[in-house]
Amino acid sequence: MRSFVLKSLTKNPLSASSPTLKSLLLSSHRSYAKASPKEKVIVPEPEPERLEDDVPTSGISRPLSEILKELSKRVPDSLVKVRMEDGFSIKYIPWHILNRIMNLHAPEWSGDVRSITYSADGKSVSVVYRVTLYGTDAEMYRESTGTASVEDTGFGDPVQKAEAMAFRRACARFGLGLHLYHEDLL
Repeated sequence: MRSFVLKSLTKNPLSASSPTLKSLLLSSHRSYAKASPKEKVIVPEPEPERLEDDVPTSGISRPLSEILKELSKRVPDSLVKVRMEDGFSIKYIPWHILNRIMNLHAPEWSGDVRSITYSADGKSVSVVYRVTLYGTDAEMYRESTGTASVEDTGFGDPVQKAEAMAFRRACARFGLGLHLYHEDLL
């Protein structure tokens, strides 16, 4: 159990900013104790409440190989979505789910848009996205592109669609959701 120590080591114990006067009145679980100005009082710190969806993470204290091992695990089918495109059903993991998985297994990851480019005819937009992982032993990045038709606004802004696609693909280069790209070969 962690605890903290209160000390009364001030030059002017009667100043308004001083935490101690002649004695301190400390409360702990509805009981009160008096402390003299030179006495140390140990008050137990309450245990933090555990929420049901709290997930322990070890973050940057892990080597990159362990982070990559976690990211390469198969994503549960309950998190995979299906959309129809040109008469084909395509399985994908929404970008916000990938974001949460990255936060869980690699909390120190970073991502940024490297470029946004419109085609010469203005009919499509491409986005280059970089995902960087940080471990105790190294940092590693992967980049990928996503392209969306400017005319297709069915699922939002074309730049947002291209960015989400590039983000998903960059994550797949680390192994996250990679099984969806070669599922038909298994």
